[in-house]
Amino acid sequence: GKLGRYPPWPGKIVNPPKDLKKPRGKKCFFVKFFGTEDHAWIKVEQLKPYHPHKEEMIKINKGKRFQQAVDAVEEFLRKTKGKDQASSHNSSEEKNRCNSSEERSKQSAGEEKRKASLSEGKLKKGTGEGKKRVSSVSSERGSKSPLKRAQDQSPRKRGRPPKDEKDLTIPESSTVKRVMTGTVAGFKWPPSVSEPVKDSDPHFLLSQTEKPAVCYQAITKKLKVCEEETGSTSIQAADSTAVNGSITPTDKKIGFLGLGLMGSGIVSNLLKMGHTVTVWNRTAEKCDLFIQEGARLGRTPAEVVSTCDITFACVSDPKAAKDLVLGPSGVLQGIRPGKCYVDMSTVDADTVTELAQVIVSRGGRFLEAPVSGNQQLSNDGMLVILAAGDRGLYEDCSSCFQAMGKTSFFLGEVGNAAKMMLIVNMVQGSFMATIAEGLTLAQVTGQSQQTLLDILNQGQLASIFLDQKCQNILQGNFKPDFYLKYIQKDLRLAIALGDSVNHPTPMAAAANEVYKRAKALDQSDNDMSAVYRAYIH
Repeated sequence: GKLGRYPPWPGKIVNPPKDLKKPRGKKCFFVKFFGTEDHAWIKVEQLKPYHPHKEEMIKINKGKRFQQAVDAVEEFLRKTKGKDQASSHNSSEEKNRCNSSEERSKQSAGEEKRKASLSEGKLKKGTGEGKKRVSSVSSERGSKSPLKRAQDQSPRKRGRPPKDEKDLTIPESSTVKRVMTGTVAGFKWPPSVSEPVKDSDPHFLLSQTEKPAVCYQAITKKLKVCEEETGSTSIQAADSTAVNGSITPTDKKIGFLGLGLMGSGIVSNLLKMGHTVTVWNRTAEKCDLFIQEGARLGRTPAEVVSTCDITFACVSDPKAAKDLVLGPSGVLQGIRPGKCYVDMSTVDADTVTELAQVIVSRGGRFLEAPVSGNQQLSNDGMLVILAAGDRGLYEDCSSCFQAMGKTSFFLGEVGNAAKMMLIVNMVQGSFMATIAEGLTLAQVTGQSQQTLLDILNQGQLASIFLDQKCQNILQGNFKPDFYLKYIQKDLRLAIALGDSVNHPTPMAAAANEVYKRAKALDQSDNDMSAVYRAYIH
C-alpha cells in the first residue's frame, strides 16, 4: 500500500487485544508492522501480497528502517517455514498411520462380508435397512481424502497456532482470497497485484494510510474529552491508536524547534503518524536523522514559522525560550496574522506570559504546552501535555498531541500550565532526592539496597519511576533520561513561584540544595538519579 510520499510497509495480520473493538464500517484487519512494533486497524483495500512486490519495494525504498523491517519479515518467514516443515512431517506420519488403518479396515470389512453371505438366509427382514445405513456411512467415509481423515483424527487441527503463538493467527484463506482478488485491484500498481494470495502466504505490504500506533505497552487508548469541575479539559489518546483505526494527522504544516531529549522523540512520533514536519535545531547535525525520516529542514526559526501553520518549540530554560523568540532570525520575525506558536518548554509563568504577549501583538496565536515525562516516554509517545492559552489552537493541535502523548490537559489562561508543570516537577525532584537519601542511609547502616527496593516495590510507593531510578543507582548507570540540571532548574523556579505568593516550600528548598551539590560534583549532564552521588561524596 502507498500513502502519498510515504513508502509501503511490511506487516502481518494478528489477533487484536480482547478489549479492543473492531472499527465499524469497511472490513479491516488488525496489523502488526515489522521493524516498528506498531499496531493498527487496516482496511482491506490497503493490503497487498508481500512476495509479488518485495523486490519492487526494496528498490524503491532505500531507507534503513524499511530494510530493517524487511529483514524482520524474512526472519519471521524463516521461522514460520521451519514450523510448517515440522508440521508437514508430522502430518505425513499421521497420513501413513491412517492409510495402514484403512487397509486393516478394508480387510476386516471383507471378512465380515464373507461371513454375512454365508448366513444370508438367516437374516431378518429389517436387516436391509441396516445395510443401507452401513453402506451410507461407508460411502461417506470413503469420500474423505486420507488427509481429511488425518485432520479429523489429529488431537489439534493442523494450522492452528500453539497457545504461545496467538499473534500469528490470520483470517481464513477464503477471506484473504476475497480480499486480494476483490479490493486490491484498486491500487495503481502492476497487474500482478490482483493475483490471489496463496493459503500459505498470509503476509502483506501494508499502507500507512491509517498510521500504526506507537505501541509501548498498551494499544487500546481511546480519544475522549472530559470536562472537570476545575474547567480543565483532558484529551486522552493513550498509545496514539484511536478506537476507529489510528490518528488522522492534521493537514496543517507543522514546524518544530529544538531536538533535545524530549524534542527528538516528539518529532519522531509526529513523522510516524503522518504529519508534515519542518525541523530546526541550534546544532544542525541533529536534524539529519529526521531529514532521512521525511522531515524538511528550516534554516532559521523565523523561516520555520513563516513556512508552517503551527510551530512547536521545546528548549531548556527561560533564557533559551526568550532567545528563540526574540533573538536574531527568531520566531517573532516569522509571525504574522494567523501563524501559531506552541511553546513546550518548562519555564516560569512570567516568561511564558511575556512570550504570549509579543506573539499575539503580531497577530499570531499562542499556546503553552509543557510536557511531563522523560526521554523514554517521549520516544514512546506517552507524554502528558499541560496546555493553556488559545483554546482553538489547542483543538487544532489535537492530532499532534495524540501522536506525542497519552493525555493532554487544557488548563485555561496563559501561565497556568507553567505553574502546574513546575509543581509537578517539584514533587518529582523532591521524591528523587528522598529516594537517593534512603538508599544511602540503607548502605551506611548495613542494610541491603536491593532489599530496600524490593520492599518499596511491594508497598504503596511502588511505581515505574521509583523502580527505574533505583535501578539506575544500583547499577551505577546515570545515562540521562531527564537531565539533573533541568530538574534543579525546575526546583529553583518552583521555589520562586512559592515565594511570589508567600507560600513556604521547605521540602523543595532542601532538595534543591542537594541537587546544587550534585551539580558541583559535575553531575549536571547526568540523569536526575545522579543526585545520589551528592550523598556519597
